[in-house]
Amino acid sequence: MNANSDRVVVGVDFGTLSGRAVVVRVRDGADLGTAVHEYAHRVIEEALPGSGVGLGPDWALQAPADWIDVLRHAVPKALAAAQVPASAVVGIGTDFTACTVLPATSDGTPLCEILPDRPHAWPKLWKHHAAQPHADRINAIAAERGEPWLSRYGGKISSEWAFAKGLQVLEEDPEIYARADRWIEAADWIIWQLCGVETRNVCTAGYKAIHQDGGYPSEEFLAAVNPAFAGFTAKLGQELAPLGGLAGRLTARAAAWTGLPEGIAVAVGNVDAHVTAAAADAVLPGRMVAIMGTSTCHVMNSDRLAEVPGMCGVVRDGIVPGLWGYEAGQSAVGDIFAWFVETSVPSWYAERAAQRGLGIHEYLTELAAAQPVGGHGLVALDWHGGNRSVLVDHNLSGVIVGQTLATRPEDVYRALIEATAYGARMIVETFESAGVPVEEFVVAGGLLKNGFVLQVYADVLRRPLSVIGSDQGPALGSAIHAAVAAAEYPDIPTAAAAMGRRWACAYVPDKERADVYDRLYAEYRRLHDHFADGGLLHRLRAIRNEAGA
Repeated sequence: MNANSDRVVVGVDFGTLSGRAVVVRVRDGADLGTAVHEYAHRVIEEALPGSGVGLGPDWALQAPADWIDVLRHAVPKALAAAQVPASAVVGIGTDFTACTVLPATSDGTPLCEILPDRPHAWPKLWKHHAAQPHADRINAIAAERGEPWLSRYGGKISSEWAFAKGLQVLEEDPEIYARADRWIEAADWIIWQLCGVETRNVCTAGYKAIHQDGGYPSEEFLAAVNPAFAGFTAKLGQELAPLGGLAGRLTARAAAWTGLPEGIAVAVGNVDAHVTAAAADAVLPGRMVAIMGTSTCHVMNSDRLAEVPGMCGVVRDGIVPGLWGYEAGQSAVGDIFAWFVETSVPSWYAERAAQRGLGIHEYLTELAAAQPVGGHGLVALDWHGGNRSVLVDHNLSGVIVGQTLATRPEDVYRALIEATAYGARMIVETFESAGVPVEEFVVAGGLLKNGFVLQVYADVLRRPLSVIGSDQGPALGSAIHAAVAAAEYPDIPTAAAAMGRRWACAYVPDKERADVYDRLYAEYRRLHDHFADGGLLHRLRAIRNEAGA
């Protein structure tokens, strides 16, 4: 580490609804200043900005201008809050949701800035699930051909990923596909804007773009999917940059946006979940980090390669160089709780909550926490956003069983919380059954503020939960990577040990509650397996789509 203890780095986390910047002290990872900037366009789900062109079911887009605004607003505000001179900043690192991917020209101009009335010209957010039929075809042909990379993704690739979304563009708007010189993750695009150099990081390429053992799927495979799809990988870039590496130096234009010094180190791009492992000092094998927010992503390093059914991927060097990085996930968690509150809770609940000075989520949590385990008589499937792991099917949908005329909102709210915990337990059990032990379960993300949720997870999982020691996990992780790119530390594990932090055994399971949850989890597994083939749920979705809803 450099002897100058006053040096700082900046981490910027680009999320689903906003971006945040944090200024971090290099020597110990102390958070000196933070700022958040809300996206003006948030998630574009119904119609394009300006033109009003409508979008179909399961679409989710974003606006690149919102990302640049985070650099213009959040970074200067965080620096001002930190009360340190800009000259003290030695590097900047960023992370993004993934797969959030966009078509661009050869100079990096997003096609939506050229053709704003064409839906496929806009960046597709991670939770854009309208490419499920394209993912299904890719999976079927890959299985038929025995493609060797398929097992690295648990037997299925997701509709959220680069190839499925790219195939959707090709088949639904071939002109946009042809004009896209680049099909690039937002994680890499924002780095391009910061340092003027196009790079592709090993994390998004491996987990979201099927890059394994030094290459992408073959041209022969792509032609079997669609003859016009051959050549797609030319849009992806071939050379991959290592995590923690130096992507380039901050340009004068980006320095003007951010108020940071021109020429400082810009770290290689990364994914919000994967970079959080460094912030929790959880980069050693066996430490699974669950980043719990609108969705949950589970990441873990291991020194062994195994095939874990339904995992999102296993990638060499995908979290830190030298280890196999595993990823699994749940497509919706906090989104499920938010959906329920927005659509299914009587207004008088909000009035009662306000009378007590509580938010509606706080009030429902209080009511739910007062119940005994199993007292609501319900079990639910956490598939309201589809199932990412272990079924890898985003056309699945949520199920709640056991409702009666006596069922209350807090009953359903608790059942939905429990359902997400059951989904997490299934992921952990699947890893361990495949020979990849989970020695520690570390939680991070926005749901950390709800202690009841975390206690439910500890009870359902029957294991202690460790908790990240920062409210800004991804941004701190990006700052740690920036410190490595700036040569303040020799590698990510060393930097994580100095700058990251977690509290071990912050939540401990209660045996009596855990015993009851074992019985409820058994019912969840029965329900899960009954609906796993998707027959009924797919038919209902098809009827909805035909109706134009």
